[in-house]
Amino acid sequence: MTRLYTEVFGDSYRKLALKNHPLKCKEPWAPERFRRLAEAYDVLSDPMKKGIYDKFGEEGLKGGIPLEFGGENPWTAGYVFHNNPDKVFREFFGGDNPFAEFFAEDGSELILPFGGLRGRGAMKQDPPIVRDLYLSLEDLFYGCTKKIKISRRVMNEDGQTSTIRDKILTIDVQPGWKQGTRITFEKEGDQGPNVIPADITFVVQEKLHPRFKRTNDNLACVTTIPLGKALIGCTVDVRTLDGRLLNIPINDIVDPKYCKVVPGEGMPLLQDPRRRGDLLIYFNISFPKKLTPDKKMLLKSALLS
Repeated sequence: MTRLYTEVFGDSYRKLALKNHPLKCKEPWAPERFRRLAEAYDVLSDPMKKGIYDKFGEEGLKGGIPLEFGGENPWTAGYVFHNNPDKVFREFFGGDNPFAEFFAEDGSELILPFGGLRGRGAMKQDPPIVRDLYLSLEDLFYGCTKKIKISRRVMNEDGQTSTIRDKILTIDVQPGWKQGTRITFEKEGDQGPNVIPADITFVVQEKLHPRFKRTNDNLACVTTIPLGKALIGCTVDVRTLDGRLLNIPINDIVDPKYCKVVPGEGMPLLQDPRRRGDLLIYFNISFPKKLTPDKKMLLKSALLS
């Protein structure tokens, strides 16, 4: 690889990548050489990686810098190529199918004007990066702020080399957001020559809750009551997401399909957080495991007479 690094530096990635691209070069070794060319360009186009390579060679680049050069850590982290030569090719030339821009129908190389493809409308945006954002029901009930750190490739002032830098993305979660809500940060993906950075999109996913299940703007819960209370009525206690204790009277006969609706105790409505959906209480009826003869007589008298 050391010789190839020198070859890329001494010649040009553009010329070698076009020459050795598997779509043009049909030799069996072409895919591996194309991958190695991309790795070499990935190193030599980054000032920090190139500096390590120039000073310590490939061994230092990939194995890490030893203690006397590494500061507080025994070794710095070694370089690992991402093994996606097509991504390097796209970022350098631009376009989802950049190879098609450089060859005529007969396979001969086109002569590009000075400056390559810039100004020819070949710049295309990378596909969006989609990630899940897991939120609790409490987060979606009150609203909150989430800060997410991303690492991305940023172009340097010379317009050709790049550096990996961290950035904090801030998401202001609004009360009433639902699963599937999408938050997009435009053009926050990796930067590169002749490429428009991808958008980064986060998709809200609701975490499971120990007591409630959400259905649109409503909250549902299940409470267990004995058979006797299901028949004669009772009061059930429900602790809400905001910590209040509701005492809900149940005056109806509770059958297995019964649902008690408590208006205005569900999730905030996104359009108007002062309004809320409903609380739906379902019941698990607990039957006695056995009855004494006397109790059976009483039930027979009460229910079957």
